Amino acid sequence: MKVRTQLNATAIGISVIAIMNLGVIVFQSSDKDARVVNYSGVVRGGTQRIIKLELQDKPNEELIQKMNSLIDALINGSKELKLPSAKDSTYRTQMEEVKKSWANIQELIQQARNNNSYDAQLLEASEQLFQQTNEMVGVAEKIANDDAKFLIIFQEVTFAFSLLAVGLIIFVSRRIAGTLQNFTENLAVSSTQIAATMDEQERTISEQASSVNETTTTVEELGATTRQTAQQADVSSQGARQALELSETGTESVNRTMAGINDLQDKVSAIAEQIVNLSEQTGQISDISELVTDVANQTNMLALNAAVEAARAGEQGKGFTVVAGEIRKLAEQSKKSAEKINTLVGDIQAAINSTIMVTDQGQKTAIEGIKLAESSATTFKSIADAVNNVFVNSQQISMSSKQQAVAVQQVVSAMNAINLGAKESSTGIGQVKSATSELNKNATNLQKLV
Repeated sequence: MKVRTQLNATAIGISVIAIMNLGVIVFQSSDKDARVVNYSGVVRGGTQRIIKLELQDKPNEELIQKMNSLIDALINGSKELKLPSAKDSTYRTQMEEVKKSWANIQELIQQARNNNSYDAQLLEASEQLFQQTNEMVGVAEKIANDDAKFLIIFQEVTFAFSLLAVGLIIFVSRRIAGTLQNFTENLAVSSTQIAATMDEQERTISEQASSVNETTTTVEELGATTRQTAQQADVSSQGARQALELSETGTESVNRTMAGINDLQDKVSAIAEQIVNLSEQTGQISDISELVTDVANQTNMLALNAAVEAARAGEQGKGFTVVAGEIRKLAEQSKKSAEKINTLVGDIQAAINSTIMVTDQGQKTAIEGIKLAESSATTFKSIADAVNNVFVNSQQISMSSKQQAVAVQQVVSAMNAINLGAKESSTGIGQVKSATSELNKNATNLQKLV
């Protein structure tokens, strides 16, 4: 049954019960008034009958006691006779007068039984008592009529108020039902919209989780590349150290062979050409070292940006993807630079070996080449310094690559945390979706009730 129908039925039921209760009250009040009027008439007739019986020498003590009890009951009330106590002041005063007159008549009755000369006084007193009881009955009837009129008016007013209450309840029930109807409709629409939004949010989070997984894979690959770059930088550092040791060994050899160089005239040109080549290659090594330094600096900056982007983790890691791509490019450049350094170092080693051979050959023929040998020693020292710089830069690249690998690992951890949060969000959205569906069902049921 709908709520509106239940409210209307309740209002009508309350009104019917109120009218029935009012009818019961009216009936009870009318019954009490009727009993008072009836027993007042009984007192009026009974007292007159007793006097007549006494005048006929037919005393009736039982009837006298009955009248005494009845007069007391009309004044003070009686549960046995279902009489209320006299509350109306006029009626109570009248009854008190009747009680006094009746007590006086009872004394005259006792005297008349012993002396017939009191019969005239008894008859006169009976007339006075009849007048009093007659007035008493009139007062009782007037009270009953007044109560009846009041109850009729009260019943009409109560009936009118009942109708008004029924109308008001019906009006309020319609307003409430209308409000509930609007509320349930809005609730149903809102729950439907929430469910649609939750579906869209669930799809978005699924896509986000997929993107995070892809980004995590890419970052892990970047970490592997970074670690490989660090290893290659270590290898380059070891090669540079070996080149440095060889350069120092070459310098010592030149110093040892300077005393024995007697015939280097024919080999001076060759040595000069080798030295020029070494100078050019040294310049290239210097340029490459600068490039490696720039690459290391840019790698550090990009690693810092990658850490910042990982902390923000906004827009599903798009910013970090760009940074990761740049880091990959720089890593490749570092790799190529390292390879080129290795090649140049090999060339330097070959040139040094060639120089040593030429120097050995020129030891017997170019005593004047001592000065040139000294110059060669100085050049070897410069080469050693350059190779040492390459060694230092390679170590810096290795350290930066290791730091970058640590940062990439932190990014991977952050991505895993984001992925876990996305899964938890997906679970929460599923719960909200289930609750929204239940809410929609309840709203539909409530609409049916309204």
